[in-house]
Amino acid sequence: MSDASWSIYLAVLNTLIVVTAFIILFSGLDDLFIDLCFWGREFWRTVVHRDQVPPVTVETLMAREERWFAIMVPAWQESDVIAHMIENTLETLDYQRYVVFLGTYQNDAATTAEADRMVARDPLRIRRATVEADGPTSKADCLNWILRAIVAYEGEHAMRFAGVLMHDCEDVIHPLELKYFNDQIDHHDLIQLPVMSLELKWPAWVGGTYLDDFSESHQKDIVVREWLTGIVPGAGVALCYARHAIGALMAAHDGRAFNTCTLTEDYDFSFRLAALGFKRQTFARFPVQPEPAQRAGMAWRRSATAAGLLATCEYFPSTFRAAYRQRARWILGISFLGWAQLQWRGSLMTKYMLFRDRKGIVTAPFSILAYFVLANTLAVTLLNDQHLASRAATRLVIFSAWLRPVLLVNILLLANRIGERVYFVTRSHGLAQGLTSLPRTIFNNFINFAAVCRAWTQYIQHLINHKPIAWDKTAHTFPSNAELVRHRRRLGDMLVDRGVISPEQLESAMALQRESGLRLGQALLRGGRLCPEVLADTIAEQAELPRVRRDSMPLPSVAGAIPSELMRRHQVVPYARAGGDTLQVAVATRPASSVTQRIRAVTGMHVAYVVACDHEVARWVEAAAPDDGHHSRN
Repeated sequence: MSDASWSIYLAVLNTLIVVTAFIILFSGLDDLFIDLCFWGREFWRTVVHRDQVPPVTVETLMAREERWFAIMVPAWQESDVIAHMIENTLETLDYQRYVVFLGTYQNDAATTAEADRMVARDPLRIRRATVEADGPTSKADCLNWILRAIVAYEGEHAMRFAGVLMHDCEDVIHPLELKYFNDQIDHHDLIQLPVMSLELKWPAWVGGTYLDDFSESHQKDIVVREWLTGIVPGAGVALCYARHAIGALMAAHDGRAFNTCTLTEDYDFSFRLAALGFKRQTFARFPVQPEPAQRAGMAWRRSATAAGLLATCEYFPSTFRAAYRQRARWILGISFLGWAQLQWRGSLMTKYMLFRDRKGIVTAPFSILAYFVLANTLAVTLLNDQHLASRAATRLVIFSAWLRPVLLVNILLLANRIGERVYFVTRSHGLAQGLTSLPRTIFNNFINFAAVCRAWTQYIQHLINHKPIAWDKTAHTFPSNAELVRHRRRLGDMLVDRGVISPEQLESAMALQRESGLRLGQALLRGGRLCPEVLADTIAEQAELPRVRRDSMPLPSVAGAIPSELMRRHQVVPYARAGGDTLQVAVATRPASSVTQRIRAVTGMHVAYVVACDHEVARWVEAAAPDDGHHSRN
């Protein structure tokens, strides 16, 4: 490389170093301000002021008389997940007075068929609203058609819903969600619950970035935003509008409450509500367990997160392409279209939050540029050390005395950012996820960079050709039944909730479980803390399995269906035939899937479990497969 070219290269690199350093500094100070606001608020509330308002409790929620709620679920090409979502909702919601409105398109036969199948399953709680236009239009348009169906339902039944909820086809709704909305809707125009990722296995690089982002933003950033501005931008799901508020917006916009000219109608909706004077918006952080139990690591109900918050959970995109396309849609709606439509109206703090929403269209590219600058700086320094580029490193501005304080502050701000991210991810999903959020941060930067590039490209094309920006829909995934089990109630929580054992007794049994390797139920029984009948009843309810009792012995005709060694090793015993190809198997607790597969392999039958007391299963196994010392082991 010639001296002239080398000088130009160093000049460009120095310019990039300075610009990148100051943009990172500016963005880091902005993030630090939010951190200080959050921790200052937490300190004031918990140490200095201490809230005088009695906290809402689960008992309070359960005691309130139920009112009617409508749940909107827009669906375009969701035939793979919509039925699973509805079935799980019907089975798990601790509420009776609600109606789910499924919005489907006239040219989406597969989703419509699945929706109609759900209507046939529960016609009192499930309704379908047809979008009378070929899809996809936009989510906002689909929601407006659903609102028409809600109004028609109210007229048909001479009633009025207390609130209207938004959910998507991939949502795992918390059992207490409607109970909470029912208790709080009189005091608020908009209630947003946290949205969290379902638990992921490591390494889930793409899905994990969503887990990281939502853990921090929905435990800290949105809390600060509500406190400073009173406006809570909707997350699109786990969102409840008071009926009078959504009715006012419908009246103000000729029945079309949701803005069809944006890709983030939920975000836009909050600002339009505030413009009409509906400013009682709140971001709810409701712990679903009492404080002592929370410290013991338990939950009244199996919550979606270790933080124990009432939240909606879901799986987010798991591929790089799906992730950056989805985020590009968010950036288009919030940053570009939000800038054009909402402009910079509102209080000083509202304008500041709008700035935070929009700064990513600049800072995301510079996050990647920082990697480029760092790599080139290291390369130039290495060349200088090897005497291949005479005094090259001394000519880099990064070594200038005036820039060092900026770089030092940036390092400290980066350390704070890492600490905040690890803390909130650990708080919601455990230490393992908290630590793996560190390498995922780099991956997250590349996803955001690709999303911003796509958003810039689409918006510039929109400005040139004036064509509407298309709705770039994200494919959804709903968890399997096995995955859902992990997010349902835990045995210990259920026993504490029923008053059968105390939190201290559960903690003691869990300690014994860790020391001895026993199942939790066995540890409770060994300590004499629990009646075997109550334990079996609770296990059956938790696993959603039939309960059988000592007066109904296994049928002799099926006693030899499972090999003796398999029965003794896993404490399973053939119980009865259910139809021609299904074998009912009595257990004290549901075995691992590998045991089920082995039973299927040796019997050639489907397996259906029933629950009995531990000592009853042991007695039945001994009767069917006595251990006389002559049995061989596989």
